[in-house]
Amino acid sequence: MKLPTPTEMASLEQRALEAASVTVAALMERAGARTADVARRLLEGRGGRHVVVLAGKGNNGGDGLVAARDLAGDARVTVMLAGPAAELGGGPAAHLPSVRERHIPVIEATGLSPAEIDAALRGCDLIVDALFGTGFHGPARGVPAELIEAADRSGTPILAVDVPSGIDAATGAAERPVIQAAATVTMGLPKLGLVQYPAAACAGRLFVADIGLPEEIVDEAPIRSEFIRAAWVDRAFPRRRADGHKGTYGHVFVVAGARGFTGAAVLAARGAIRGGAGLVTVALPESLVTVPTASLPEAMALPLPETGAGTLSEAAEGVIREAVSAVDGRRPAVVAMGPGLTTHPEVVAVVRRLLPSLGGPIVADADALNALAGNIAPLREASGPVVITPHPGELARLMGSSIGEIQRDRVEAARAAAASVRAVTVLKGARTVVASPDGRVGIVPNGNGAMATGGTGDVLTGVVAALLAQGLPPWEAAVCAAYLHGLAGDLAAPGELGLLSHEVADAVPRALRQVRAGSVDEGITDVR
Repeated sequence: MKLPTPTEMASLEQRALEAASVTVAALMERAGARTADVARRLLEGRGGRHVVVLAGKGNNGGDGLVAARDLAGDARVTVMLAGPAAELGGGPAAHLPSVRERHIPVIEATGLSPAEIDAALRGCDLIVDALFGTGFHGPARGVPAELIEAADRSGTPILAVDVPSGIDAATGAAERPVIQAAATVTMGLPKLGLVQYPAAACAGRLFVADIGLPEEIVDEAPIRSEFIRAAWVDRAFPRRRADGHKGTYGHVFVVAGARGFTGAAVLAARGAIRGGAGLVTVALPESLVTVPTASLPEAMALPLPETGAGTLSEAAEGVIREAVSAVDGRRPAVVAMGPGLTTHPEVVAVVRRLLPSLGGPIVADADALNALAGNIAPLREASGPVVITPHPGELARLMGSSIGEIQRDRVEAARAAAASVRAVTVLKGARTVVASPDGRVGIVPNGNGAMATGGTGDVLTGVVAALLAQGLPPWEAAVCAAYLHGLAGDLAAPGELGLLSHEVADAVPRALRQVRAGSVDEGITDVR
């Protein structure tokens, strides 16, 4: 599902207006009708049927007025305008007369006190938020801000039209005040900012409304971001062959671990095994070599020369290169490097020399990225495909930025990093972003707060490596791995907390099974 920015959505709609004889009036009629349809769904079972529509001056307000008119036969509707009726323009002005013709009360909020606004909302069963649309940049001020605050404190469920008022539909920023919606009916396609945090936390359940945009125009639109859904993963992930064997599904070398950080290596290896790699070898300092074999007997172990501090020594470089090159399989071995390595000077030297010289696919995470802070050349010089899997702090260090800058616009941060590093970039966090060097971006919808614990990222590193080992191209491997990893976390989480990282790895096969069965609830409903 494509995720346009407001500018891209406006361009798509303009193309529809020019090429398909679609009119602005028709789009607004359909948007209002779909909003009314969703409002009826939300009212089912609530007993009461009183709806208050908060309408702004722009086209979003016009959508709300059409919805008010369409709901009039099924509910008691009140319209509250954010400004004087005389100042309405375009769509809102065109639809206000039809609202009045149906004897729907219209209240102008200008001049009302907060107590009077509260009284107007008191006792209603649903609030329709049609104040601000996709062109809004916060924070809200004046009467619209007062209406947003009143709607939120009313305790009444809110249905947002297109996007919750107060969010930035391009970046996902949400400066207070902002509508806290129970549901959002978004027109045509979800907007890029709507599915990113913090805005995503304001949207509630997402309804995607068909407003009559021709499918061929949507398909041809040059929109670079997309919302990853289970059906996409099902198509991208090849079926397991009945006559396959361990050599069919590749060999992953996990180069990880140091004294005190062996768990990271084991978790990455566990992720690779659960992700379907045919063979997994854990390469780590020789004094620690019994740890993975004792806790994960399915993995092999490769002892590496170490320093007195229990980290890889520079002599480990040659051993790793020789072991990886000796793999005789259908495709080159995949090297997953970084979890728990530390940034000991000799580790940094090994990482910087190995990355450009390994010919096969590489997954670089954690300390492999920290070793490159301020020097991305080894990644750019790699001869094989590279996927990096940073959290915001690691990406900030790698790119010489700050966590605040990364989080301010995660999509653009990941896209810029992928282009600069020339590697598929998996920016971890709530709504993981996967960016390709060519500018393509996928946003993963699943995952939960219980996954915010040490080791879940190491598991993801292993899963990405496993999918590369099975022959998926870097973009597809990273997207499928991130999706299955997030879904596995949802399936394994015992509640808001207490999730163990190895439980995420162990739930990956179950996540794929749900994807294959088409039984994943992604919180999205199509409305036609």
